[in-house]
Amino acid sequence: MAVHSKDLIKGDLDDSVYSSIDLSVSMPKYKFPETQHEPRHVYSVVHDELMLDGNSRQNLATFCQTWEEPEVHRLMNDCIDKNMVDKDEYPQTAEIEARCVHMLADLWNSPEHGGVGCSTVGSSEAAMLGGLAMKRRWEARQKANGKPIDRPNLITGPVQICWHKFTRYWDIEHREIPMDDGRLLMTPEEVLKLCDENTIGVVPTMGVTFTGEFEPVEAVSKALDQYQEDTGIDIPIHVDGASGGFLAPFCAPQLTWDFRLPRVKSINASGHKFGLSPLGVGWILWREQADLPEGLVFHVNYLGGDMLDIALNFSRPGGQVACQYYNFLRLGKEGYRKVHTACYETALYLSDEIEKLGPFEVIFRGEMDCGIPAMCWKLKEGLDPGFNLYDFADRLCTRGWQVPAYSLPANCQDVVIQRILVRQGVSRDLAALLLDNMREALAYFEKRPVQVALTEKEASGFHH
Repeated sequence: MAVHSKDLIKGDLDDSVYSSIDLSVSMPKYKFPETQHEPRHVYSVVHDELMLDGNSRQNLATFCQTWEEPEVHRLMNDCIDKNMVDKDEYPQTAEIEARCVHMLADLWNSPEHGGVGCSTVGSSEAAMLGGLAMKRRWEARQKANGKPIDRPNLITGPVQICWHKFTRYWDIEHREIPMDDGRLLMTPEEVLKLCDENTIGVVPTMGVTFTGEFEPVEAVSKALDQYQEDTGIDIPIHVDGASGGFLAPFCAPQLTWDFRLPRVKSINASGHKFGLSPLGVGWILWREQADLPEGLVFHVNYLGGDMLDIALNFSRPGGQVACQYYNFLRLGKEGYRKVHTACYETALYLSDEIEKLGPFEVIFRGEMDCGIPAMCWKLKEGLDPGFNLYDFADRLCTRGWQVPAYSLPANCQDVVIQRILVRQGVSRDLAALLLDNMREALAYFEKRPVQVALTEKEASGFHH
């Protein structure tokens, strides 16, 4: 029998992480380390730094999920080594992706024998693939008619940055419909003013980033039908359903915005927004195979087998897709409706209570048939409460809340608003705690009016 002495392990017993040699000096931050370090020491260093990030549950600026069921965490860990692109090595993960595409085709009412698409790393990549398909189809049409292809344009309402990236990356004139007093969205009338034979497509958004409202897809489609009848020019629609694609089917089924409209050729959506999956998954679907130009499809054989690839990214994780499938099975239409309805109800509760605070005018309340579960407000006209919304947002940050204040785009740059996204995990109790802190902030400014108000640039806590 072995004889043991505590002295043989005393060093291990006494060596607390924070008394280690590794942590008695600062680890290198901007030069590649020369030596290796103990894993628990490195973990402690990285973990401590991450504590300085905000609490994601209090981030009411983000559209993305910040709460997941324990089973989702387990599936993410199970799939940490799975590469979504390697369908030969991970055929069942590929099968799960295909099932998700089928389910979305069903959800978005694709034709019986239509519906083709794939997962992406996010909705921006999906949007760009939809945009590229429109551009290629337009180029083919122009060439067939003996016309030039050097001046394509794309029509959108006031959109988030991904569409600005798309038009800049691929040298497309971006005809962005500006906001105006009393009109914060795309309208059919404004769309028709910008259409011509070089228009590759029109992109309505189901949940405008700035306010959360749905743009009128069906009305725009009817206007383009009439435009084609009058001019002979056929302009397709791509729907940016980054948020609304996972909301309207469950909470506003009466809205016609998807493949029920023949002019809608493609739809993108974010699985990690109201699709309720972890960060890093988006979806792009085309109405039918003919809407996906063959030139965008790549055949890959060096991973084993002949695999079709249509995404901008190549290697990407498979866990998010597996978790998307889990959510589809776990929730079904019933569960998604329950989750999102609760979010809408909380948005309406916040709208009512914020209006009661006094100085604020609600712009969008978060009605489920009009937009996403978000609400936004501005200061009442002619009121000087002793602060601006940048000051108010900054004060809320002292209690950990991220409630962004920002100016609207052209032509409403002078209007500053605040916005709250209500997503899974933003409970009624959490909303009530926020309201308590908002009341405290108002009381603070009543006693201590701001002498020099923050500017938009100063209000941002992050600077490169």
